[in-house]
Amino acid sequence: MLDFPKPPFPEQQQPVPGSSAAMNPRPDYGENSYRGSDRLRDKKVLITGGDSGIGRAVALAFAREGADLLVSYLNEDEDAHETKRLVEEAGRQCVLMPGDIANAEHCRKLVEKSVDAFGRIDVLINNAAHQMTFNAPEEISDQEWDRTFATNISAMFYLTKAALPHMPRGSAIINTASINADKPSPQLLAYATTKGAIQNFTAGLAQILAERDIRVNAVAPGPVWTPLIPSTMPPEKVSHFGEQVPMKRPAQPCELAPVYVLLASDEASYVSGTMIGVTGGQPIL
Repeated sequence: MLDFPKPPFPEQQQPVPGSSAAMNPRPDYGENSYRGSDRLRDKKVLITGGDSGIGRAVALAFAREGADLLVSYLNEDEDAHETKRLVEEAGRQCVLMPGDIANAEHCRKLVEKSVDAFGRIDVLINNAAHQMTFNAPEEISDQEWDRTFATNISAMFYLTKAALPHMPRGSAIINTASINADKPSPQLLAYATTKGAIQNFTAGLAQILAERDIRVNAVAPGPVWTPLIPSTMPPEKVSHFGEQVPMKRPAQPCELAPVYVLLASDEASYVSGTMIGVTGGQPIL
């Protein structure tokens, strides 16, 4: 039986965007547990937010399943190079590209670099997100609201539009949504609103792209133990993070990765337009 850490955790706080190495306990990315079986052999993947958190676990799993990756990240060079090490240790290629996906031109450059490196994009994983905690709408500046939308939902549109000409039939797009799409946390008003938008973006895009044989799905995580948590929440909330779900703990990033592998694989050939919850027993609509 798998034994993952449960709260209470030590109170801790980091500057945004946070670091895996500074977390206590350290997140489990599947380094010692994930075993691949060639389910994604030679697939070419572009993933945003692949430096740490869910993104690193997904990158590691995809590499062990046989995929090559371009990993997009903001500026977390140390974490990104650890992801690259894990991918290359699995015998696959990993191209790193820092920068802000809130900028449409940068999104187009990410696609261009992916195509230059690999010739095509078989899987686009829109995973990166911006999140901050506020207790009242008046605390959210116009700039904060705009940045959350630019990073969390507009970037998905920019990347998808740029990537589609390079995605062959049978490709897949996977968007990271959240349990907040259906059960919004009031302290995460801007973030939760974008996650609802991602759910609808996924459903609409899946219908548009069905005739091209490109599948589009979303994953809706519940609480996940990533650097985003100690860098965007007060220490007392971090200490009890994840207690609210039936399993009474947050997910470790490695517990999300197998769902992304399934959705990227040919085994999910008839799965499109859906949002799969990984929520520790908390129902979503």
